[in-house]
Amino acid sequence: MPGAIKVRTVWISDIHLGTQGCQAEALLDFLKQVECETLYLVGDVIDGWQLRRHWYWPQSHNDVVQKLLRKARKGTRIIFIPGNHDEFARKYIGHNFGGIEVASEWTHLTADGRRLWITHGDLYDGVIQCAQWLAHVGDWAYEFTLKVNRWFNTVRARMGLPYWSLSKYLKLKVKLAVSYVGDFEEALAREARRREVHGVVCGHIHHAEIRSIDGMLYCNDGDWVESLTALVERPDGTLEILDWSHRQVRRSRASMARAVEH
Repeated sequence: MPGAIKVRTVWISDIHLGTQGCQAEALLDFLKQVECETLYLVGDVIDGWQLRRHWYWPQSHNDVVQKLLRKARKGTRIIFIPGNHDEFARKYIGHNFGGIEVASEWTHLTADGRRLWITHGDLYDGVIQCAQWLAHVGDWAYEFTLKVNRWFNTVRARMGLPYWSLSKYLKLKVKLAVSYVGDFEEALAREARRREVHGVVCGHIHHAEIRSIDGMLYCNDGDWVESLTALVERPDGTLEILDWSHRQVRRSRASMARAVEH
């Protein structure tokens, strides 16, 4: 595609298809514009927790699935590593669906020779492992926060202002949440060191980041509910976070400008 962003590898996670918070249209735009050799779906692609509570599956969510299958048919290697919200898919580890491989985890070799362990991350989350009922309560609270946030950002969009995340603000401000994120990141880094790899790529906590933890590379690809981020590997092995939310703001402003002109 002319003007496409061409990278070696893409990691995306926490899409949460089946929820109202899912930014399916933005993800479709990303998948159309970004070309890669390998695409990792790092868990929570489909939100089985929410779908069990109430069914929500608009056409745009179906379009995302179809786009992924089309990419697989055209030669992109797609590896799906299920998370806690789509844990039902763990029954199919080792299977291939329409060119999409299902795996419990993976080791990726970058162009510059680094070995990266890839996991969703929920298996190293103490809340998920020790008190799943609390995780479900947290999921309900997060969904409520997103509903409030959608209303707030509808007003902001009409004013031409960018998206602002209430849940991200709370995570950064509430000491308990900050401690939780830090503990999660350190647990993943320790496990990566035990596995004798150069770094880890995960999702789960909806917080995109690339940083070193005691000499271990920690990468989180973020989410497609609020952050609209992906981790990519350039042809030379360089890793970076692509923030698609800025592009969506520009598209929104352009649409508003056209509407005013007409």
